[in-house]
Amino acid sequence: MTDTQRTPLHDLHVELGARMVPFAGYDMPLQFDGIMAEHNHTRDAAGLFDVSHMGQAHYTGDEAALEKLITADLSVLAPGEQKYTLLLNDQGGIMDDLMVSRPFGDDGLFLVVNAATKANDFAHIADKTGGPLNVIEDRALIALQGPAAADVFGALVPGAAKLIFMQCAVFALDSTEIWVSRSGYTGEDGFEISIPADRAEAISRLILTDERVRPIGLGARDSLRLEAGLCLYGHDMDETRTPVEATLMWAVAKPRRERLDFPGAERVMKMFADKPDRKRVGFTMEGAPAREGAEIVKDSKTVGVVTSGGFGPSVGGPVGMAYIDLEFAVPGTEVEIVLRGKSRPAKITKMPFVEQRYYRG
Repeated sequence: MTDTQRTPLHDLHVELGARMVPFAGYDMPLQFDGIMAEHNHTRDAAGLFDVSHMGQAHYTGDEAALEKLITADLSVLAPGEQKYTLLLNDQGGIMDDLMVSRPFGDDGLFLVVNAATKANDFAHIADKTGGPLNVIEDRALIALQGPAAADVFGALVPGAAKLIFMQCAVFALDSTEIWVSRSGYTGEDGFEISIPADRAEAISRLILTDERVRPIGLGARDSLRLEAGLCLYGHDMDETRTPVEATLMWAVAKPRRERLDFPGAERVMKMFADKPDRKRVGFTMEGAPAREGAEIVKDSKTVGVVTSGGFGPSVGGPVGMAYIDLEFAVPGTEVEIVLRGKSRPAKITKMPFVEQRYYRG
């Protein structure tokens, strides 16, 4: 049994009154002022998230070798650009979703992967490509999200405000080199910022001096991403699901589909053509939220299972994601979800549940 790790911002979280919980091997803040208040503040102003548990790495190896493992077309990834992509196994199952970017010009790629899978991801990439893959252990990662994020961060780093969604660059803040992308996991405009670990607390405190910014915990991070229709790895996608079933085929670049040169391509493209048996959908309901594992029923027959669920503060009611038999995956379809032995009415609903407000220029 390994000890729970702490991020470079752990002491600051405790000082700010966070309720700390174990998550992906780390002691992380669940909430500071309450999940509902933090969620709404992020939608209305700006929230600062600690995501230092995520995996960061610098890849300087053969890009063609890396491309064989993922779904992006790296040949069109220009300096200063970032892409969302999928790491697939040989059957086309999703091993992880990740960000790949070129913030350093021609000096390799910056990878950000999920916390729970980072050890396996990096081992797999290093083994299959031969590297070099430098796993970065001495940097923190924070996210500033919300409609005020650009004004707040732009006042500190004017060049960052010129980025548009999915662009990235290296800047200086408080005499510190930071790696910035205009992206996030809330559906709002914002930035993800990689900072040397020994400067993370000072820079976070600097950002928090703006009265529009509050610290935000994992609870609101989950409700925000759920309303935005964004998957959580290990719940809404895993190695048993393909990009087709997860409704993530948009992350498989068109040239890769045509060349059939991504992992599991023949199986995935056949499933794409023939349609999958089940697919990921959104749903809404009244009353108490459905949680992961709840069965979805139609005409007394089990036709699906909930993978994520919770209360959506911006929606004003429960929302969730599920995998459901294809014939019932049409928005507007009425189903029932079994909660504590009782069936409750629900409706398949188009995602995202709230408008995504990424800044596209």
